[in-house]
Amino acid sequence: MIKDIIENIDFKELSSKSVKSYIDFILDKNIEFSVVVNTKRVEFSPALPDSLKANLSKFSLFVLANYTLSSAKTDDEFLYFEAGFGEENFGSQLKIPLFSIFQIVVDDNILFVNLSATVEKFHEDLKSNSMNAFLKNSKNSKFR
Repeated sequence: MIKDIIENIDFKELSSKSVKSYIDFILDKNIEFSVVVNTKRVEFSPALPDSLKANLSKFSLFVLANYTLSSAKTDDEFLYFEAGFGEENFGSQLKIPLFSIFQIVVDDNILFVNLSATVEKFHEDLKSNSMNAFLKNSKNSKFR
């Protein structure tokens, strides 16, 4: 049953809105925080060198403090910030889908948990999937 909930597209959208609300609140208060993120969905610009990318686990913690915090912003779908990686402090702009943020942490305390970040593939609405399958059958073309 829980799988049906967390893999639902509507739940994913609800989770994204909740994550955005929490992060916007924290950013408005200029509070340092961390996010645990499903790194498979993160875009790095420029791309991280392979040596640095290899050090990231599937779920990695990113600390937003100082310059990184001041560079942070959200839109309806993403969290953006600049961060430095490795001993060389390799700079990259991160673009993180809000639904892929697993935890929001403040002062080593978990403030928010988002289960949709653990989902690999979301289920679309079953009605539209059934209708699409129905309409793909050439015998049903008169119903288009």
